[in-house]
Amino acid sequence: MTLLARATAALLGWAVACSAWAWADRPLKLIVPAPPGGTMDIVARVVGQQLAADSGQPVVVENRPGAGGGIGIQAMLQAPADGNTLVMAASNVLAEIPHVMKLPFDPFKDVLPVASVARSGVLLVSPASTPARDFQGLLAHLKTRKGAGSFASYSPGTVSQYAGLILSEQAGLDLQHVGYPGSPPALQQLLGGQIDVMFDGMLTAVPLVKAGKLRAYAFSGKTRSRHLPDVPTTTELGYPQLQFMGWVGVLAPARLPADVLARLQAALEKAAQAPAVRHKLAEVGLEPEVSVDTPALVRETRAMSERNAAIVKKFGIRLD
Repeated sequence: MTLLARATAALLGWAVACSAWAWADRPLKLIVPAPPGGTMDIVARVVGQQLAADSGQPVVVENRPGAGGGIGIQAMLQAPADGNTLVMAASNVLAEIPHVMKLPFDPFKDVLPVASVARSGVLLVSPASTPARDFQGLLAHLKTRKGAGSFASYSPGTVSQYAGLILSEQAGLDLQHVGYPGSPPALQQLLGGQIDVMFDGMLTAVPLVKAGKLRAYAFSGKTRSRHLPDVPTTTELGYPQLQFMGWVGVLAPARLPADVLARLQAALEKAAQAPAVRHKLAEVGLEPEVSVDTPALVRETRAMSERNAAIVKKFGIRLD
């Protein structure tokens, strides 16, 4: 092949790539299937800002809450599968919500994890006024309230509820579940003393722990959190059933072309590895961890989903 022919072929390949992935021509849209201010929203804005800086093209974050994340994902699926419209979500949207709510998509046939950028677990917290100073003391305190004690969740049908139900059963606490539409209202009731305990996300719980308003007793990760190194894991405390860690990352339509997926993964991996991004994610209580191994993310999410399905069935969890 002559030099001119090779150059022509290269230009044609570039043109095909640009037509398949139009990010070079218009803004990249990152849909967040939740209200502003939460974990998914913050991650989308931090990563989106870096993607825009790397590419020189705008990245627009659009909040589309509702239906446990279903509205946002459906909006992505209705857009062209060209890599220009993606979703930034937590794994619970795929592994938890479908067990308690009928959604207009199949989480494993219609949606594809492109990359994970961070991980997070839940933290067992109680008001600072609670007399117990450690986990065993908390259990002893809650047993004095047997039948009258309560735990909050930031949403029914999520790990926040699963963990509370499992702890209540395993420790013989007979706690009553009270579900809320998000962490802020649940935490308000917890701080006011209307609720005894809660398994809350790190992003919302850690600042209140550090401010002395909440006391942390256990973390659901495999290892202790860098943000609260003195707080033991649930496994250390003898409750391995309470180990829950999920990922936050980017989703795309499953019909996305393979070459577009590869380019997106390269761009996301570069952005998520940027020191400024890792610092900001760690600052808000997340564990920066990048993976662009889509098959591994699918396997992990499917395993989470199967585990959650068994929990939902065992406790008869459903949304009223």
